[in-house]
Amino acid sequence: MRKKVNWIIWLVLVILWNYGFPQATPFQDVIVAVFLSILFIIIQMVQSRYLKKIGSRSKFE
Repeated sequence: MRKKVNWIIWLVLVILWNYGFPQATPFQDVIVAVFLSILFIIIQMVQSRYLKKIGSRSKFE
C-alpha cells in the first residue's frame, strides 16, 4: 500500500512540474522525473529501515 501512495505522490509531483513549468525542455522534464524517482527510492529505504527497527523491538526492552 505504501508503494502505491509513494508512486501516486511522485506522479502528482511530475504532473505539477509539467503544468507549472510548461516552457521546460524535455531534458529538464527527464532530469526532474529522475530526481524525484531517486528521492522517493531514498524515502522508501528510510521508511523500510524505520519499520524494521520498530518491528524488531521487543515489548520487554
